[in-house]
Amino acid sequence: MDKKSKSFLEKYLNNASPTGFESSGQEIWLDYVKPYIDEYFTDTYGTVVGVINPSADYKVVIEAHADEISWFVNYINDDGYIYVQRNGGSDHQIAPSKRVNIHTDNGIVKGVFGWPAIHVRSKENEEKPTLKNIIVDVGCESKEEVEKLGIHVGSVMTFDDELLELNKNYWAGRALDNRMGGFMIAEVARRLKENGKQLPFGLYIVNAVQEEVGLRGAQMIAQRIKPDLAIVTDVCHETTSPLYDRIQSGLQKAGKGPVLTYGPAVHNNVLKLIIEAAEKAKIPFQRAAASRATGTDTDAFAYSNEGVASALISLPLKYMHTTVETVHKDDVENVIKLIYEFLLKVKNGQDFRYIK
Repeated sequence: MDKKSKSFLEKYLNNASPTGFESSGQEIWLDYVKPYIDEYFTDTYGTVVGVINPSADYKVVIEAHADEISWFVNYINDDGYIYVQRNGGSDHQIAPSKRVNIHTDNGIVKGVFGWPAIHVRSKENEEKPTLKNIIVDVGCESKEEVEKLGIHVGSVMTFDDELLELNKNYWAGRALDNRMGGFMIAEVARRLKENGKQLPFGLYIVNAVQEEVGLRGAQMIAQRIKPDLAIVTDVCHETTSPLYDRIQSGLQKAGKGPVLTYGPAVHNNVLKLIIEAAEKAKIPFQRAAASRATGTDTDAFAYSNEGVASALISLPLKYMHTTVETVHKDDVENVIKLIYEFLLKVKNGQDFRYIK
């Protein structure tokens, strides 16, 4: 990874982009991809789309989602303690002792998730963290004092954690799900431009919002673009670290390559072409199976309009929905390579139908 890519990755990942409040991160992403695209557009809720060859009739999407899990202020009691509600799949069990940034019109207000000391907790029937008992302390002694800081019900907060390198081979931090995907599709656009590759179709590089609350951004933008083909990248569970059930979740290991998913929303002919691209370019890959839905924006694209040939290329991720989400650098590079090589194999007007 060169200095330019690393600088973008760190700036983009360290920025907060909670679901529904993604605009600052989207601006960072757009500034990076602008030199590599012909034009861009945005939609009402903040999804950003960079376009190469916008006049082409055949439309191919590569997509990631831009939002991260977070918390909403739900209730402020008379003593100034803040109770929260999830914004996306935030984990109440990891919250105690974490620092948070509360986003207000007056700027960031710092807070902490407080928790009683081990000395005073009952050892026989120890209470565990739940949404009913975790609280945020911002150093105030009354509700009025909290409100004077600009905090109100509906204020959004994110964990105060940044990207770090682990032993040279890994990236760790919050929101790798799935802004690492946004980084990867941006790098695909950069490589196409810098390598002088001319695609025979229109390429739509989509950084969608609101995935964490039900694939909402992808649903909206799929209806607008009406693509012929969609390749979605997201994260999947890395299952070799302790406490994962491989019988239930399958075997996906960090450093062993992108994960290709089989499932109803994944078009088999598209998947076959991805595998051919991987084998030709000697890119390692792994396989996974999805029961019913993939749980990613793949589902939104596949079942949009009259049906869009879609596939999912996943990045193995340790410790999903924590502040220490961890990925192997080789996997990041190989996802970028695989999407790039796949695009070079797609023909203008390619028909992926099973029966013609």
